[in-house]
Amino acid sequence: MGEIFAWGGAVDAMPLLVKGMITTLQVTGLAVVVGIVWGTLLAMMRLSGVTALKWFADLYVNVFRSIPLLMVLLWFFLIVPQVLRTLLDVPPTWDIRMVSALVAFSLFEAAYYSEIIRAGIQSVSRGQLSAAFALGMSYWQAMGLVVLPQAFRNMVPLLLTQGIILFQDTSLVYAIALSDFFGMAYQVGQRDGTLPAMIVFAGAVYFVICFSVSMLVKRLQKRLAK
Repeated sequence: MGEIFAWGGAVDAMPLLVKGMITTLQVTGLAVVVGIVWGTLLAMMRLSGVTALKWFADLYVNVFRSIPLLMVLLWFFLIVPQVLRTLLDVPPTWDIRMVSALVAFSLFEAAYYSEIIRAGIQSVSRGQLSAAFALGMSYWQAMGLVVLPQAFRNMVPLLLTQGIILFQDTSLVYAIALSDFFGMAYQVGQRDGTLPAMIVFAGAVYFVICFSVSMLVKRLQKRLAK
């Protein structure tokens, strides 16, 4: 039992753990931004009357939502380096694990954000869209200027909740040997012989962060409901 709660090594390894947390937050932050932007476009495509765009968006969302994230991460880890070396003549010595992780998480999360955003758009009264058309707006103008601002207000709690899930899922980057917070904690534990303690410590940190953000989301949800 003493080995499990021997967290003293975490203090000495704090610079490494902070470095790992920065990597985790970088992957989370960029994947959230790109995922929401690309997911919004996908949602608009699925709701548009253009058949080709609708089919493309449907196929994209269904494919990414039907494949495990770990598999997607490994696919992009194998594909992205080859594409970069072919198109940009990137030297083989470059460490592009971070780029692979960012691409994989961003494109994967976009499929889930797309569903959230599509539901948010559909929650806005159709009369809003009809009124925009009556003013001479195009479909894309009506969406961008009238519907989406109202939809995003309703979607904020769900978007943040999906961000929490993404933050937890970033621990999967261990599969491509990228040292995020969990990966650093695991390495420190193996090095110092305190692996059980470091895993428990990492879990406690994830819990504190995710629980705190969840409480903020609940408070925000109550404010928006008033």
